[in-house]
Amino acid sequence: QVQLVESGGGLVQPGGSLKLSCEASANIFSFSNMGWFRQAPGKTQRDMVATIDLRDTTYYHESMEGRVTISKDNRKNILYLQMNNLKPEDTAVYYCNANARFGSGVFWGQGTQVTVSS
Repeated sequence: QVQLVESGGGLVQPGGSLKLSCEASANIFSFSNMGWFRQAPGKTQRDMVATIDLRDTTYYHESMEGRVTISKDNRKNILYLQMNNLKPEDTAVYYCNANARFGSGVFWGQGTQVTVSS
């Protein structure tokens, strides 16, 4: 079973920055794409923040574009999300996601809390 472990969340003031990490227990090339999703307080839906595929093609939610950068370290099997100019509405639990390259496996991390508040 693939495990994804997020880290890097915390409390930050508006305008601040955070870098989230997601360490995968499997080789990162075993995933067709990986991404970050978030679940805001009081909501049940997880919204896509950013994704990256095997070719390093990236996609960003329009509300985050220009403020976040998704990247991965293929040697260390780690996915990153650099977030800048954070706003209170970015407060959420951020989840790492990976989709198996072969088969139908979809994997989620346990989530990391990001709180943007003064």
